[in-house]
Amino acid sequence: MTTDLDARLRRLEDRTEISEQVIKYAMGVDRRDWSMFAACFTDSVYADFSAGGRPAATVSRDELADSVSAALDGFTATQHISPNHVIEFDAHDPNRAICHSYMYAQHLLLGAAGGDYYLLRGSYTNHMLRTAGGWRIEGIVQHRSWTDGNDNAVAEAIARTAPAGT
Repeated sequence: MTTDLDARLRRLEDRTEISEQVIKYAMGVDRRDWSMFAACFTDSVYADFSAGGRPAATVSRDELADSVSAALDGFTATQHISPNHVIEFDAHDPNRAICHSYMYAQHLLLGAAGGDYYLLRGSYTNHMLRTAGGWRIEGIVQHRSWTDGNDNAVAEAIARTAPAGT
């Protein structure tokens, strides 16, 4: 029999695990730990980065990791900060939640033609699913609020790591 205290403790554990997955997303990117990054997602994940020009699509987590690594591996360094998590649990399905989080993404590309820095600010809507392995992101939507610095830095970072002739 579940007591009210048991349910409240479970909800606190869920909040902590959800928040940690969203933070691991950012840490995995900055560490270039693409296994850590990929482990944050369900194996099929809806990724909407259309605010930045990439079409929204449902892809495998490995495809998502490959795509993000191709865009970011060329940077000298990055720092992605993911604060202000607000978690809303689905009233009809205890295995689903949404984590709204802010995003402050700093990118350093030394020697870039348009400047060394690119800053991106906004938020994410992370659709979470409880799996046998714990909470995972099953859908992510990026919302861009504003940018500062070298808006061509991502394209140049990609070009720096692209194989010759592509």
